[in-house]
Amino acid sequence: MTLSIKTRLFLILFTAGFVGIVSFLFVDLSAIIELIPPTPGTEMPAITPIFKVLSLIQPTVLLALAVFTGVSLAPKVGLSAPFAEALAAKTEWGHALKRQVAPGLLGGFIGATAILLISAVFRSFMLPETIERIGRFGKVVGIPTRLFYGGITEELLLRWGFMTLLVWLAWRVFQKRRPAPTNGCFIAAILFSAIIFGIGHLPIAFMLLPEANIAVVLFVITANSAFGLVAGYLYWKKGLESAIIAHMIGHVVLLTATYAGAYF
Repeated sequence: MTLSIKTRLFLILFTAGFVGIVSFLFVDLSAIIELIPPTPGTEMPAITPIFKVLSLIQPTVLLALAVFTGVSLAPKVGLSAPFAEALAAKTEWGHALKRQVAPGLLGGFIGATAILLISAVFRSFMLPETIERIGRFGKVVGIPTRLFYGGITEELLLRWGFMTLLVWLAWRVFQKRRPAPTNGCFIAAILFSAIIFGIGHLPIAFMLLPEANIAVVLFVITANSAFGLVAGYLYWKKGLESAIIAHMIGHVVLLTATYAGAYF
């Protein structure tokens, strides 16, 4: 049986994102739990192999929905994943990938620099124990998870799935008489998806930092939203893979800064 190009594209992107999800199996969850201050009357779950495997179910379902959404709607609004699409169509993919690298590298450094500058502003308003725990958490989450989940899976969820859906909805609800969405649809989708990306990091921040103050909240939202703006712009103007490369490079720069003592 010959698979359609859309089916192959779904499988390529889903497989790439699933690698990021599976990378969580290699994260030392016990070390992360040790960073969480104990709450009276609350017992932490035992970290068993079954627990770790079951914890992958929800993100896998969300990934499948996001990839399906992007595959279905991205072509309709002019968004793309050039490298993955070339692989799916079995056409020459080298040029498609090459065009993603330079903007991705530049975007990664710009996004990481923005986060470093934002952290320099907010860390003076944070408690010393908060700064210390953030730094320890950053080192516990391994490089594979940062690169594959942060770089690939999060971009598939937030850009390929969510941002694409926002552009399509804005177009069909507010500009349905136009043959294609205008720049306003893309800008609004980039802004909203970036803010959601920032807010989406708050649950782990509150779990890790019950003493979190307004500075922590603003830092988490502002820093992640700033990077979300960079990734969203790259996805719009260059392609999904440029946003993925930027996200990966951003994690490398921030982790390097962490070990150098320049970032948490």
